[in-house]
Amino acid sequence: MNTKVYKKEINLPDGRVISIETGKLAKQADGSAVIQMGNAMLLATVVSSRTASPVDFLPLTVDYREKFASSGKFPGGFFKREARPSNDEILTMRLVDRVLRPLFPKDYHYETQVMIQLMSHDEDVMPDSLAGLAASTVIQLSDIPFEYPISEVRVARIDGEFIINPSRAQLKGSDIDIMVGASYDSVSMVEGEFNEISEEEMTNAIKFGHEAIKVQIDAQKELVKEVGTDNIREYDHGIENEDLLSKIHKDCYDKCYGVAKEGLSKKKRSEQFSTIREELLESFSGEELEENESLIKSYFSKVEKEAVRELVLSEGVRLDGRKTTDIRPIWCEVAYLPSTHGSAIFTRGETQALATVTLGTSRDANIIDSPTNQGEENFYLHYNFPPFSTGEARPLRGTSRREIGHGNLAQRALGKVFPDDCPYTVRVVSEVLESNGSSSMATVCSGTMALMDAGVNISNPVSGIAMGLISDGERYSILSDILGDEDHLGDMDFKVTGTENGITACQMDIKIKGLSYEILEKALEQARVGRIEILNEMNKTIDKPSSSVKPHAPKMVKMIIDGDYIGAVIGPGGKVIQEMQKETGTTIVIEEENEKGVVEIMGTDQQMIDSVIQKIEDITFSPVVGETYNVKVVKILDFGAVVEFRPGKEVLLHISEIAWERVEKVEDYLRLGDFVDVKYVGFDSKTKKQKVSRRLLLERPPKKDK
Repeated sequence: MNTKVYKKEINLPDGRVISIETGKLAKQADGSAVIQMGNAMLLATVVSSRTASPVDFLPLTVDYREKFASSGKFPGGFFKREARPSNDEILTMRLVDRVLRPLFPKDYHYETQVMIQLMSHDEDVMPDSLAGLAASTVIQLSDIPFEYPISEVRVARIDGEFIINPSRAQLKGSDIDIMVGASYDSVSMVEGEFNEISEEEMTNAIKFGHEAIKVQIDAQKELVKEVGTDNIREYDHGIENEDLLSKIHKDCYDKCYGVAKEGLSKKKRSEQFSTIREELLESFSGEELEENESLIKSYFSKVEKEAVRELVLSEGVRLDGRKTTDIRPIWCEVAYLPSTHGSAIFTRGETQALATVTLGTSRDANIIDSPTNQGEENFYLHYNFPPFSTGEARPLRGTSRREIGHGNLAQRALGKVFPDDCPYTVRVVSEVLESNGSSSMATVCSGTMALMDAGVNISNPVSGIAMGLISDGERYSILSDILGDEDHLGDMDFKVTGTENGITACQMDIKIKGLSYEILEKALEQARVGRIEILNEMNKTIDKPSSSVKPHAPKMVKMIIDGDYIGAVIGPGGKVIQEMQKETGTTIVIEEENEKGVVEIMGTDQQMIDSVIQKIEDITFSPVVGETYNVKVVKILDFGAVVEFRPGKEVLLHISEIAWERVEKVEDYLRLGDFVDVKYVGFDSKTKKQKVSRRLLLERPPKKDK
C-alpha cells in the first residue's frame, strides 16, 4: 500500500474500544475516515464545493445510510436495492445536522455534503451513536472551515449505572435513552426518552455523556495533528458595509423595538415589520438597491433581531406582550370528530393541533425492517405540517424530515405511558392546523387527550412545553412556551415532555457557546412548572381514559388456543375463518406463538364477537377425561345414540352405557333432541374411539341376591 494509514483508539469506561482511521478509503473526498466499534464500521466522507452557491445560507446535506449488505441481508421490494432512507436513517441525519450546522461560518455559502454509511453491522453496536463522531472527524481532516470538533454519544442507565453507547439489547433494560451532542466546552444538542425521571437525573445523564465526548474530541485533535491537515481553505466572505449597517441601525432600531413592544399577533407584527422594511428600501435609490438590496435586507433582519432580543433582556417583555414565564391561553376539546375512534383539539395561543386515534389489529402494526433493526410497533404516531398552518402556499413534496423528527419526538413522549397490555395496534395522527411555536408539543398534548378519549388506558397524561433562551453573554432570559419568532431569534430551543411524575422525552438545540449547567437546570425547572400548568389545563377537559371504547369503535378480544387447532379454525384455504368474518362482520387474526394460537377478534358488535368466540370454542373443544358434559342427542341408532358436545363434535353413547340395566330399545331412554349428562371416559382401548357414559352418572342399583 502506497498510502499511509493513520489510526487512533478511544477507550470506553467498560473496556470497549472505538477506533478512528483515515488514509485507506475514499481519498478523493475532502475528508474521509472509518469509525469502528466491535464489528460495526462506518465510512464517513465530506466534500465541499469550491464555488460559492448563489443562496444566502449554508447548503449543507447530511446523509446517513445503512447498507443491507452490512448485516448480510437483501433489501426488500421488487428492485432489491436500497431506496429512500428509512425513518431511523432520517432521524440520525437530523441528530448530526443539528450539531454541525451552527459551527460553519455564517458567511460560508458553499454546497457541502457529509455522507455516513454503515458498511459493517454489529448486533451489539448501535451505529447512530457513532455518526456524530464520524461526521466531525472527516470535517476536521478536511480544509473546510469549521469552528471546533464535536461528537455525540448515547447514554443509558441500567440498574442505576450510566453507560456510554449501549447495545439495543441493553437499551431495553434502561430507564434513560439520550443522545448528547457537544463540543469540548458546551452541550449543543440533546434528544431522548425517559421513564418519568426527574430534572436532576436528566442533567446528570447529560453531564456523563459530555465527559465521554471530551475524550472523543481529544482523539480527533490527536489524529488531525498526526495527519497534519490543519490548513483551512480561503473562501469568499462576501461584502460587508459597516456604514450601511450603521445607517440601517439608526433608521430602524427604535421602530423595530416599538413594534416588538406592542404585543401584537403574529400576522399584525409581521405586517408592521414589513412596513418598516419597505420604507427602508424606498429610502434608497434604484442604483443603490441594484447594488446592495440583499445586503440591506440582511442588515435589516439583523437590526430587527437585535431589537427583539434587547426588549426581552432589558424589560422582560416578549413579542406578544407576555412575561418570560407566561404560558399562552389554552383551550381544548375532545370527541370533536364523530367517526374517529378518538380525537382531540389542543390550542395554545396561535398553535393548534388536531389529533386522531385509530384502533386496529396486529395486522396494522408498523413493520420495521432495516439492516440494523427488525420488529413491529403496536403504537406509532404520525405528524403532518401542512403549509396553511403558517399561512403559506408552498409545494407539497411528501413527508419532510422535520415532520418525521417531530412525530418521533411526540411518539417517544407518549410511548412511555402506553400500556403494555393494550390489545390494539394504535395509530395517532396529528394534523397541525396553526403553528406559531412548538407544534410538536401541541401534538403531545392533543395526542394524550385523543388517546384518553379513545379509551386507551395510558398510565398518566403527558404534556409538553418548548423553552427558549436569549443571552448576550452577561444577561440571559429563559422563555416559557416560545413563539416561532423566538425560536428563530433566540439561542435555544428546548422541548420537554412529561407527566406529573417526571420527564418522558426531550429535544434540545443550543445555538450559543458555553451554556452553563446552571442555566440548563433553571430552564428545566421553569419547564417543569410550565409543563404542569399546561397539564392542569388539559385535565379540565379530560383527566383520565374513557372507561370503554366508543360504540362505533372496534372492540378487541384475544383468545389463546392450542396450536394444533390453528388449521381447523382457519379451515382449508381459509374457508372457515373467512365464513366467520363474513357472517359476523368481524376481523379475525391468528398468529402462532410458543406452540399456541393467539386469536384476535375485532368488531363493533359485541354479540357478533361473542358469536365468533363461541364458534372458535366449538372448533377447539376437547373433552377432559372424568368431566361431565351436557350433550344433545342428534341421532338414534340400534346400538346407541350419537350425542353432540358442540356443533361438529359428536361421539357415540353406546347402548351399554345408557343405563345399568339392560337396554333393549334406545328410544325407551332417549329421544332425538334430548339433552342428557354424560361422563367423558376417554378413548376405548379396543376401538380407539372416544367413549362417554350416562350410566356412570346414575346410582348403581344394588346387586340381587342369588
